Amino acid sequence: MAQLPKAFGASVPRKEDRRFTTGRGRYTDDVDLPGQAHAAFVRSPFGHARIAAFDSTEALAQPGVIAVFSGKDFQTSGLGSLQCGWMIHSIDGEPMRVGDHPALAHSVARYAGDAVGIVVAESRNAARLAAELVAVEYEEADTVIDVVAAGAPDAPLVHPELGTNDVFEWEIGNAAETEDAFERAAHVTHLRLVNNRLIPNAMETRAVNAMYESAKDHYTLYCASQNPHGLRMTLAAVIGFGPEHKLRVISEDVGGGFGSKAFNYAEEVACLWASRQIERPVKWTAERSEAFLTDAHGRDHVTEAELALDASHKITGLRVHTQANMGAYLSTFGSLIPTYVYAPLLSGQYDIPNIVTRVVARYTHTTPVDAYRGAGRPEAGYVIERLVETAAREIGMDSAEFRRRNFVNKFPHVTPVEMTYDTGDFQAHLDAALALIDAAGFPARRAASAERGRQRGLGIGCYIEAAGIGPSARLGKLGSGAGLWESAEVRVNPTGSVEVLTGCHSHGQSHETTYAQLVADRFGISIDDVDIVHGDTDKVQFGMGTFGSRSGPVGLSAISLACDKVMDKAKKIAGHLLSVEAEGVEFEDGVFTSPGTNESLSFAEVALNAYTAHHFPTTDIEPGLKEGCYFDPPDFNFPAGTHVCEVEVDPDTGVVEIVDFVAVDDFGTLVNPMIVEGQVHGGVVQGIGQALLEHTVHDEYGQLLTGSFMDYTMPRADNVPDIRVGFTNTPSTTNPLGIKGCGEAGAIGAPPAVVNAITDALGLRDFQMPATPERVWRAIQIARGDA
Repeated sequence: MAQLPKAFGASVPRKEDRRFTTGRGRYTDDVDLPGQAHAAFVRSPFGHARIAAFDSTEALAQPGVIAVFSGKDFQTSGLGSLQCGWMIHSIDGEPMRVGDHPALAHSVARYAGDAVGIVVAESRNAARLAAELVAVEYEEADTVIDVVAAGAPDAPLVHPELGTNDVFEWEIGNAAETEDAFERAAHVTHLRLVNNRLIPNAMETRAVNAMYESAKDHYTLYCASQNPHGLRMTLAAVIGFGPEHKLRVISEDVGGGFGSKAFNYAEEVACLWASRQIERPVKWTAERSEAFLTDAHGRDHVTEAELALDASHKITGLRVHTQANMGAYLSTFGSLIPTYVYAPLLSGQYDIPNIVTRVVARYTHTTPVDAYRGAGRPEAGYVIERLVETAAREIGMDSAEFRRRNFVNKFPHVTPVEMTYDTGDFQAHLDAALALIDAAGFPARRAASAERGRQRGLGIGCYIEAAGIGPSARLGKLGSGAGLWESAEVRVNPTGSVEVLTGCHSHGQSHETTYAQLVADRFGISIDDVDIVHGDTDKVQFGMGTFGSRSGPVGLSAISLACDKVMDKAKKIAGHLLSVEAEGVEFEDGVFTSPGTNESLSFAEVALNAYTAHHFPTTDIEPGLKEGCYFDPPDFNFPAGTHVCEVEVDPDTGVVEIVDFVAVDDFGTLVNPMIVEGQVHGGVVQGIGQALLEHTVHDEYGQLLTGSFMDYTMPRADNVPDIRVGFTNTPSTTNPLGIKGCGEAGAIGAPPAVVNAITDALGLRDFQMPATPERVWRAIQIARGDA
């Protein structure tokens, strides 16, 4: 038997690319069901308004209109409201203040885009036209958009029944020791930092095709979701559509998510309910303008941060106060993002003995805010890396050397904010990144730029993140509404091909390739003989989906452990067929052998006998070859790395050109280096987008001014250099494969690297993202004394 090349760890071309590059992907909008109708939503044009009347007379008179439902209609349905899945308690022990979030607003619209009604018609165009003809009488009210302004005593209240816009005031760290460290500090660096609000803008907008079958009293929901089982559980247990076996959620190909498709949205609930009312499938696909308005936004923090140093330039304390904008409602993970996946990462790669962080979360009359690529980790990385860079400059020390002096060097390392870094080598990736970008040659390049009237800067962004969401027991103590393990089932067919059923979901992560690489190597078969099944709650066992860089460390680990179980049973079967004890069976490169016999069996032969043999000792071996596993990691894994950016600024126009960017990351074991490199590239581009271009702006009335690609600037090819990537490797100890998550790293390391480079070029201390030409130009004029 010819030996197959090892797949695991190799840059194997993506299996799924043939489908996507030939236009054969199947997205939710590609799904057409017999007899389907189409939905359009009536949305509030105001940031805050009381709904005085809802008149659908003219809309119902339009050709092709089947039904129009208002928020009051939905209110009488008996269905529940959307819920946040994470309970946070304030410093005083009080639970967070939760405002009601109905799928269709019935009395008050709380942000521009809030759905107040749904129109169902024979065609998409008919539904859209009728939605424009629904006459809603609004009584406009005052709005509050800014998170700081929302805390003022006279600020308009988003949920008046709560008596305040504050959702919670939460704290973590060793406060008394931190205060003492600042009192004794030889130097204190203070910065005010704004982490600008972002809009996800996945390539595929959200979409739904909902079908209710009255004969079976059964719902089927086709939906662009990162977490089909989680969505089904929420629709059943929280919204109240019935027991889970009466609900099927199918997410086939999904065109990107970045976190924004991991939540329960109003449109899914409303379309399912409308389908039941008209007893026909109801399809809705968001317009891009709707996506801008209603997809959960990301970031939006205002932070005051201070770093304390002793006389030897060691960091002795970190003090952070963050005001986090939650938007009008608490989204699914909304309360988690500025708390337990933000503050515990503020220690960064540094040995900081004393840290205290206080977070005040507030409602505003804006789109709800939730996880967006990195989800709390980019916000934390930006705070600590801007502080560290600024402190180094203030004390006149090389910023790389300052970092080395303060790096964590011994592992495991316990931080004062409840994290235990299991492995790492932070100096290795810093040194590698500086060598890759030729930091030693930077002074000469800076001088050459100056001769051309340009200003050149070099910036470093060292990051660490907690990836691989679980672990369930720990997260339960932190307020999680559910465990976050992952499931896998490995089915070996009689011919030796393998089907892998995973509770994770792929929407750009390349599971069809990477998961198949591991399974193929374990069983000595071709990756073409491995099929990955996901995204259908009727086909796949319950799983927790893909977010938080968990599909490798948690999802693939579950598959690996299930493969171990399959192999244990396969050796028993092989032992029986070879007339030897299972303990004496060896397996290598797809062949079972034993020193006790000169016979051998291929993996396919054992698989066939697992289903067709007539004489197994049934007390020890059951027919078939299929095993499952639920893997719950004991802790997070901690990817870390160093990103270095070099920029050149035209002082006459404020235009920033990124002339070089390198990223050296420690992701532990690499399953497929090519795919990992692609993940890094994507994250870095999104990080550059935040640093240079992207910014969500509302006017004082709550209108979204950046509601299209004409106004909200996305990164383009000419904004991005040839990103060069390198790797170091300290395997994680919290999963059997040693993997560390890689999907979010670029979005964490890039923003501080870019902004540190710009401030280095311009000689600035304070600067807020995004570094648009206009902002940079103004900063240059102010620095020159031209107010």
